[in-house]
Amino acid sequence: MIHPNSNALIVEELIKALEPVIRRIIREELNSVIEKQADTFHLNPDMPIYDDMLEIQERNKKDQLEFMSHEEVWSD
Repeated sequence: MIHPNSNALIVEELIKALEPVIRRIIREELNSVIEKQADTFHLNPDMPIYDDMLEIQERNKKDQLEFMSHEEVWSD
């Protein structure tokens, strides 16, 4: 029988192991897209990230962007 606390530890270890892998994959994919369209990168309104980027742009214009440290994002 696995103790509930050991499950939490396994999840924490999994998160710690996956985070750098996910970050690397995202970085590689973004670099790939940028290399293919070196001069321009366009977001289309039908792309899932489009609305998020518009919101970020509006918040930036209003000087309302808040940034979190790596520790704040990934710690409990």
